[in-house]
Amino acid sequence: MIYGDLFEASRETQTDRPFALQNSKMLKVLVQDQPVMARLGSMVAYQGQIGFEHAGHGGLGKMFKAAATGEGVPLMRCTGHGELFLADSAAEVQVLYLENDEISVNGASVLAFSAGIEWDIQRISARGAALTGGLYNVSMRGTGFVAVTTKGVPVALDVASAPTFADAQAVVLWTAGVRMDVKVDTGGLRSMIRGGTGETLQMAFGGRGVVIVQPAENVAQDAGEQSGSSGGLFG
Repeated sequence: MIYGDLFEASRETQTDRPFALQNSKMLKVLVQDQPVMARLGSMVAYQGQIGFEHAGHGGLGKMFKAAATGEGVPLMRCTGHGELFLADSAAEVQVLYLENDEISVNGASVLAFSAGIEWDIQRISARGAALTGGLYNVSMRGTGFVAVTTKGVPVALDVASAPTFADAQAVVLWTAGVRMDVKVDTGGLRSMIRGGTGETLQMAFGGRGVVIVQPAENVAQDAGEQSGSSGGLFG
């Protein structure tokens, strides 16, 4: 006999939603008639008949953009019928549903999305972008589910309520209607003499919408890691 709460507490979530949380760190996807795009190497389990095809960075054009900018999403196409479980290094999973809408996402945070979502690597138009050598992000638009990961529990900031600033590597995504610029903050002469604050380049947000910020920074992974890498917002 085996005693303990493990089997009951960890029982599979029963749901008819295409994208649902199995728990805070694992996504359950119902793969049916349409393919699902997922981060390469993010499958941890599945039940049923599901096949996986390496999709690279989503096409030749996007592959060149990813190579040139350091931004992008290494993908696999998941097809068939069954229940697919995805995760990324035990990061927190957040599920969104877009209805003919658009978000701008840090490529390192994308976990999976449904077939109705189109994506591309986008150069961000910002007055201060020349100071960084260029700003790039992943634009996702259309109708369907998007799952992203965050390192820890994030905060959703309403940029219309007050001037909003964030570390570029801590920003997960922002919604349509948000304007982004770059703020340079040296901390003053005394701070520069002492070596600076380490927070010289900040992202400044305005307009109307929400910015999601996580309590940790995304850093580029080694090129050989299976899950792929992203250069973050500053390309």
